[in-house]
Amino acid sequence: MRLASDMDYKVVFAALETVCEDNISVMCGPSDLPYGAVAKRLVTCMKRIQEHGRALEPVVASFTTVFHHYDFDAQTPGNGYRTLVKVLLSCLLHIIHKGRYIASNYNGAFFRADHNASEMEAYCSALCQLRALLHLAQQLINDNDYGQLYSLQDGDLTNKFVQEYSSMHKACFYGRCLGFQFSPTLRPFLQTVVISMVSYGETYGKQQSGLGTAALSLLTSGKYVIDPELRGAEFERITQNLDMQFWKSFWNLTESGLITGFNRIASSPVQMNFTLTLPPVTLRLQLASDPNLTTTVSPPIAHWGPGPVHMRLISYELRDGQDSEELLAFSRTDPPPITASHLPWVQKQPRSPWLLIHFHGGGFVAQTSRSHENYLRGWSKELSVPILSVDYSLSPEAPFPRALEECFYAYCWALNNCHLLGSTAERVCLAGDSAGGNLCITVSMKAMSSGIRVPDGIMAAYPATLLTTDASPSRLLTLIDPLLPLGVLAKCLNAYAGVDYQAVQPAVGSSSLSSLGRETAVLLGDLTQGASNWIQSFLDPMRTSAGPRSLPSVSRRSQSNEAPGTPTHSSTANCGSHMNYPDGFEPLRSECVAFIRPTSCPIIRNPFVSPLLAPNDLLRGLPPVHIVASALDALLDDSVMFAKKLRDMGQPVSLTVMEDLPHGFLSLSQLTKETEVASEVCVEQMKKIFKQENPTPTLRKRPKLEETYQSASPSG
Repeated sequence: MRLASDMDYKVVFAALETVCEDNISVMCGPSDLPYGAVAKRLVTCMKRIQEHGRALEPVVASFTTVFHHYDFDAQTPGNGYRTLVKVLLSCLLHIIHKGRYIASNYNGAFFRADHNASEMEAYCSALCQLRALLHLAQQLINDNDYGQLYSLQDGDLTNKFVQEYSSMHKACFYGRCLGFQFSPTLRPFLQTVVISMVSYGETYGKQQSGLGTAALSLLTSGKYVIDPELRGAEFERITQNLDMQFWKSFWNLTESGLITGFNRIASSPVQMNFTLTLPPVTLRLQLASDPNLTTTVSPPIAHWGPGPVHMRLISYELRDGQDSEELLAFSRTDPPPITASHLPWVQKQPRSPWLLIHFHGGGFVAQTSRSHENYLRGWSKELSVPILSVDYSLSPEAPFPRALEECFYAYCWALNNCHLLGSTAERVCLAGDSAGGNLCITVSMKAMSSGIRVPDGIMAAYPATLLTTDASPSRLLTLIDPLLPLGVLAKCLNAYAGVDYQAVQPAVGSSSLSSLGRETAVLLGDLTQGASNWIQSFLDPMRTSAGPRSLPSVSRRSQSNEAPGTPTHSSTANCGSHMNYPDGFEPLRSECVAFIRPTSCPIIRNPFVSPLLAPNDLLRGLPPVHIVASALDALLDDSVMFAKKLRDMGQPVSLTVMEDLPHGFLSLSQLTKETEVASEVCVEQMKKIFKQENPTPTLRKRPKLEETYQSASPSG
């Protein structure tokens, strides 16, 4: 599905026109085929696709002439405009492939007419919605300043974007067309995630035991496998309006091995892997500008006062200090971790000159170091470095600035106690993904503001640098992305901002991993493994649609003349028109309208929340920042614009854009070759930080904007 060049769009559109004409000719020509009703559906569908294609070709042509102006540099092609064109062409290639199959096999004995018509109708719906996204992107490119990807000053355009998300039909992207834009090897995984989520959502909140919830999920998953339209509609419903506690509980299932259950691949064994708890005591650290002077660092206090900070130490090799009684006194592992005294045959290594401090992703609301343990183990082995991963408190119970305070405190403690972690800390690297990437940047900003040593470098994977719903071309992907829908993203951002955080109440039913119980975790792990095998057996994206082994299509509306499970254009009457679309065109509308709370809380635009909005003075002096992003990530423009901002300031920064991968690819690093390569790229960036010559702690005056952070704390 990868395109050879940006100019391939002409070949794709020409092929699309040919396929449409061939299919219309076959269906309308003299024939004794028994598929009368289905033929009419296909003819109607192909004519609509042809109409969309003819309208979209000049739009794509206009983007290809200008989207290079929005890249980080000539060697790093990547921005939301490129991505939208890439996604559109990927959809067209699927249509061309399916259309050629239909035209060649329509007379075949094993041709499943209804199934293939439903497939083509689903992609026609997806094409219609993508046409709407390209139109929205045209509005952005016309209204934004030259080279700018975000409409930071245009609240009206952002509001229209949110309105369109709320009412536009999205189910087609979660059913038959699920994940068409990503690497084909990821599609079974995405289908498994969606099926697991809708099955879990059906039983969520019901008065069931943990075992009962998992059993019901197992029993209900089958219908979502065989009915893509039902799956898409249910997933749309879930992503539109289910509460934050649902998302926290589902994402936290990764703690039980939900992700690892997909592949059953063992991660690298390590000598040290145990949790620590730091008591809330005041620390003293040297000033970077004058080591003879010290400053105090208070423990986290936001919202409920001083409290402990939890962390995990991972080390491929046992190193000096890691088995000391002083370190083990911080352990909260039961039973205590195994030390060299228990394993006399294990050779203890000297302290590493390097130290990696990690902040995990999860939208600030879910997951822990355990969720990210698989790739951290591999990193510890490949880099030969001890890793300290911080389990910061999560929102909405612990909104900003609690997580930042805890991560900063853990960073300071690690500098003072690196000898216990098996490191001399000659080089210190911060690494994190998504929300963790945000915390890497803001912890470094806090270190500069406090006058203490900053890390020697930052490796941020797909970081969130703008925690708002401001419109950008890559943010338009939240209308089709199964892993990062706008409704979920907005809930996470508002939770971190502390919107109504005091009103959060524990959800009834399965609202956390602990309430699910061990039985649920085991059964859901089996569910995902079984669902993955089942999906791959007959939904392999590399197989054709023909063959006697294929499962018959099951659709509640398969006999109708419109796309099964798809709203018609007439449904827009209930929603009204939010954008001025071209005459005769209107996107499909959803039967389930979302409520999106605007990210209007002032805290959202605080530079320690959204570092993209930070004034230059607060960013000047950051260590080298290496960003690894994905071309198909809704947060791609966050990375591109932040990298541009640092470069224009003269700050050391690099940007690498991976192809065909979703947001969160590090957590999928063992699933496919593509995600493994992406993880290796992250490792290479960290090696650059550790091996750079003569790194020196950044010396700078405390910025006058330190009070910006302080005034943002709801605790006063």
